[in-house]
Amino acid sequence: MARLKEHIFLTGFMGVGKTSTSRALSRMLGVKETDTDAMIVEKEGCQISEIFDKKGEAYFRSLETGILDDIKNMKPCIVSCGGGMVMRSENVRKIKETGKVVLLSASPETIYLHVKDSTNRPLLNGNMNIPYIKKLMDERMPKYLDAADVVIVTDGLNPKEVADKIVETYLKYIPK
Repeated sequence: MARLKEHIFLTGFMGVGKTSTSRALSRMLGVKETDTDAMIVEKEGCQISEIFDKKGEAYFRSLETGILDDIKNMKPCIVSCGGGMVMRSENVRKIKETGKVVLLSASPETIYLHVKDSTNRPLLNGNMNIPYIKKLMDERMPKYLDAADVVIVTDGLNPKEVADKIVETYLKYIPK
């Protein structure tokens, strides 16, 4: 069982594989993993799509910021972040205070294959197509890159292979 010195935050566009990679990395290192979206769902008692519908995106983004305060008080672990987490500079600041940021990246075509059957993606409802996904990814990419300590392209890789790349990159942060 490894002991992390700080959190490892997995960021990136929705459907890139943050949650499945987080689980694989958690098993590999024997450390806890958590998912910011799941924490919000538990705290609010309803699905993210409901939060968006009833209270709006701004309210949801505030919940994300609050969740980072909860994570700050946790033992270092693997954190799978919602796709928009790093859009707020306040969130990036809080993340950087407690960990390293791994940006998982994939092509719009790969993202589409991962999300096309999902009804749980409020920002894609009514826009489930590659051109819209590419447009949204292009808008977010500068903030993703600014927040990232390292970028890992996940196209063609399974979650374990992505986790292997993360371990290779962050070996110095994972004491033996």
